[in-house]
Amino acid sequence: MDELAQLNNFRSEVPPQEDLRGEAERLMAGMSAPARPDFRRIGLRAALAGGLAAVAGVAVFLVQSRPAPVPPPPMIRTVAAVEVLSRAAAHAGSRPELHPRPGQFLVYESQSMDSTESDGQIWLSRYKRKIWLPVEGSSVNGVLQEELLTPLPYPGRALPLQAQAEQARAGKPGRPQRAADFDHRAEFLRNDYAYVSRLPTDTEAMRRHLYTQVPNDGLQDYEAWNRVGGLLTESYLPAAQRAALFRAAATIPGVVTVKESQDAAGREGIAAAMVSPNGVREEHIFDRKTYDYLGRRGVVVDAKLADAPVGSVVSSSAQVKVSVADSPPLVE
Repeated sequence: MDELAQLNNFRSEVPPQEDLRGEAERLMAGMSAPARPDFRRIGLRAALAGGLAAVAGVAVFLVQSRPAPVPPPPMIRTVAAVEVLSRAAAHAGSRPELHPRPGQFLVYESQSMDSTESDGQIWLSRYKRKIWLPVEGSSVNGVLQEELLTPLPYPGRALPLQAQAEQARAGKPGRPQRAADFDHRAEFLRNDYAYVSRLPTDTEAMRRHLYTQVPNDGLQDYEAWNRVGGLLTESYLPAAQRAALFRAAATIPGVVTVKESQDAAGREGIAAAMVSPNGVREEHIFDRKTYDYLGRRGVVVDAKLADAPVGSVVSSSAQVKVSVADSPPLVE
């Protein structure tokens, strides 16, 4: 605990907490205990022309043709990680739970902003989306409806002519379409409810899941952080698994707290974050009072690597609503 006390001033973005030592002690004492059941991509985004792509800036590194995987590194908890993720774990069961049944669909409503590249040009595409994903199995059976919003220039650049097609269609809801033409994810990367509801409820086992088949290539901790995002974006974990995920995320080396963040819908919050190899701080944002998950944000911290000014927001999302439906709309 002396090391934790010394880490209290390790990073300037960590907000002061009077009871942080006590909180860290309680967290460490119960890290291996399963979450109490007393009591919520890798999301999938269809491209405009169809097909399957990763959404919400959550990139998944391919595990094929990589060095052999190694066991995850020893669990290390920093005060910065404890700050937000331990509180999110403690609040995981504070709201009524959804209990979708086999054959039903989870409905995710969100707003996002991500970079789009075409013919050497880049800009920020913005959209609202509603996706119906089956409780069990592949997203191929899901249905997606999107509404384009006015695009924005990529930080430090002008809006290119290629973005005009998005401008012309902004504000016009699209028709329901198949969410994906294929879903070839490995079993351990699934995020449908039937799968995630069987994930571990203790910290160490959840952590092992995050590091499943992660190669020892220097990016293993960032890959584990990406997988945390994959289980938060257009995915719904029961409270026990959600709490275990937050506790496990707090043990990933390099995770810090950002005391002020904002999702794509303009909601203010506090974030847990890690810097990507591309010089972007990838933030998972939580409500400051309830610690509900709000969305994510990518902020440039290295101008050379990101090819954008420091402090620029180059991606963001907001998870607006999650509900259950018996069936999706018909695809025309």
